[in-house]
Amino acid sequence: MIQANLFLLATYTIFVSMKTPVDIWVELDARLSSFGQDAASREVIVRACQKNDWFEPEEIVDAVRSIREEFLSRDKIEHWLACYERPATLPSRTVLVVMAGNIPLVGFFDLLCVVTAGHRCLVKMSSKDAVLMSFVIDQLKKIEPDIPVAVYDGTTPFDAVIATGSDNANRYFRSLYAGVKTLLRGNRHSVAVLNGRETSGQLEALSDDIFSYSGLGCRNVSLIFVPRGISLRFASRRMNPKYLNNYRQRKALREMCGDPFFDLGFALLIRQSEFPQALSEVSVVEYDDLSQVAAWLREHDAELQCVVSDCIDHSRRVPFGRSQQPTLSDYPDAVDVMEFLYDL
Repeated sequence: MIQANLFLLATYTIFVSMKTPVDIWVELDARLSSFGQDAASREVIVRACQKNDWFEPEEIVDAVRSIREEFLSRDKIEHWLACYERPATLPSRTVLVVMAGNIPLVGFFDLLCVVTAGHRCLVKMSSKDAVLMSFVIDQLKKIEPDIPVAVYDGTTPFDAVIATGSDNANRYFRSLYAGVKTLLRGNRHSVAVLNGRETSGQLEALSDDIFSYSGLGCRNVSLIFVPRGISLRFASRRMNPKYLNNYRQRKALREMCGDPFFDLGFALLIRQSEFPQALSEVSVVEYDDLSQVAAWLREHDAELQCVVSDCIDHSRRVPFGRSQQPTLSDYPDAVDVMEFLYDL
């Protein structure tokens, strides 16, 4: 009896001493406040760029800053959670999160959602982003050793899966995880809609929406609607060497084939209504009336991640310069992750 009581006391002590998810995220915010400024985090950035040469140091810092500003504020988290009624008897499940690696820490949001919902998170990292994700998980373990987060070992059973990848990967996931409750994401694209009255500041911000992270993200704008007769210009900017190789190859190919394009010096503007196939190309569509654009957006809604604009309504519209800074409620593919988790 004494041993049983001691066990119960120890269990109770662990329970009451464990920080809440919100407390953990707020403390993580504090720990990341000097990211990129101290020697330890600069070393992490160097290793991350060595592991994935699409990553740029300043963009890693930008990604961490965006996570801190949008995901780790106590007020923002509490406001976000207030929109949900957490089930009183929600059982704790084990959720496998299969992460992409195209953008620094792109899988962090799913981890945050799983832990905040009260489940255990098994992390299957992308090799392209393993350095940064391992760093964050290490910080979380220092904040709360009992946090329910573990790196997937390939054998641990799980109850549900959240997986992000290409459309081909998505089809593979459907087969691999058949019989398990899944939230799967495939290819999406983002667009911008201009009316010709945008300020120089807005166009500069749009340049970030297009070219940040070498255009690799589904929130990167790759197709722009402009009023007929309007020409686009973007200031020159420093781009990743791998991106510039893609630009040179695409330019040479289009010149050889006689295909028309406008050369920005680091990207090609192409007059077409389809999403481009190359990172260094941006599609431009002229319109006569915004109703034409609205109709196109409705028809292609299932392909869209977000719409950057100041002149047209859309459920996933974001201001100029904000496409790469999603909020807690800007769910990828417009699928509410918390509803999925609360329904397990």
